[in-house]
Amino acid sequence: MDITEKQIDGAWLVAASGRIDSNSAPALEAVLPERVQQHAATIMDLSSVAYVSSAGLRVFLKGVKAAKASGHKLVLTGLSPSVYEVFEISGFTAIFTIADDIDAGLAAIG
Repeated sequence: MDITEKQIDGAWLVAASGRIDSNSAPALEAVLPERVQQHAATIMDLSSVAYVSSAGLRVFLKGVKAAKASGHKLVLTGLSPSVYEVFEISGFTAIFTIADDIDAGLAAIG
């Protein structure tokens, strides 16, 4: 998994690519919770992520909890149908703000 980051229209963009599984989740865990605490609005772009395991879901849960504790926003964007299904089955679609793409994510942040 590769992770890139940049400022975009008043939000912090974290983009991942590849698989988020037990091998790669620690790399994301080293970035996401800290970024959501540092920035009032963070967009996590998953458009290049093909797979998310339970280890990845745990990192996202930690990220959204950190965002809420800080009074900040975290929006997930670009979920493929298979990744969205993992979020849906786990009940995470009720926990996260999910947008189709980065532009929609920016609009969701408001």
